[in-house]
Amino acid sequence: MTTDARSSTALTALMALCLGAGAMFSLTTQAAEASQTMVSTSASTATLSRKQQTIPLIAAFMATSDMSNLNNALNQGLDAGLTISETREILVQLYAYVGFPRSLNALNELMTVVQARKQRGIEDAPGREPSRATPIGDELLAAGTANQTRISGAPVKGPVFEFAPVINRFLQTHLFGDIFERDNLDWQSRELATVGALAATPGVEPQLRSHMAASLRVGLSTAQLHEVTELLKKHADAQTAERANTALTQALEG
Repeated sequence: MTTDARSSTALTALMALCLGAGAMFSLTTQAAEASQTMVSTSASTATLSRKQQTIPLIAAFMATSDMSNLNNALNQGLDAGLTISETREILVQLYAYVGFPRSLNALNELMTVVQARKQRGIEDAPGREPSRATPIGDELLAAGTANQTRISGAPVKGPVFEFAPVINRFLQTHLFGDIFERDNLDWQSRELATVGALAATPGVEPQLRSHMAASLRVGLSTAQLHEVTELLKKHADAQTAERANTALTQALEG
């Protein structure tokens, strides 16, 4: 492959890993394993667990501000074994993809759900906070850069970062540092949430396609991602499911 061809392939993957980068850029893709402390051990299973099945639905209804269905999905997630901490973390992370207002509204809905369940005598598992303090300064940059490289499949670089280098600094220190260093939610769950939210959002198909590829990198199987598309078709809407299915097909084609 020529240098120009590699450069041309380079911009697509990073664009997918963050909605904030508005220009097309290229990223060399290669296989890379995610950190064992951040990847769920369920990668070897043939199907999604009950808990995993609820995550893309929670994310899709959050992304569309469908509060009635979000309420139902949050209840189903807690019933399936999501802890309060894990559910809260899903909603916090997704502000990076669908915005602070939707994240705040969804967190408020989760508070309502947890309180209503408590009044019915249901004591949901609180879960745990991150097991380690978030690094700061140069350590945060190093950790975030390593996480970004694992999820993207290769070190991230390209003309967009020469034009606006601060955007990659924000990605490395905040999204892949502050957020992805929090180990109270594994990377497979984080990708399931991101896929669900982006599938429900028209106009971000390139990002959705790259997050399907990222999902495979963190250990989700093709069968499990097909299951996601079927869950979205059954419980969300046909357009959301179609976007997810198309993105998965394209990701598998490379």
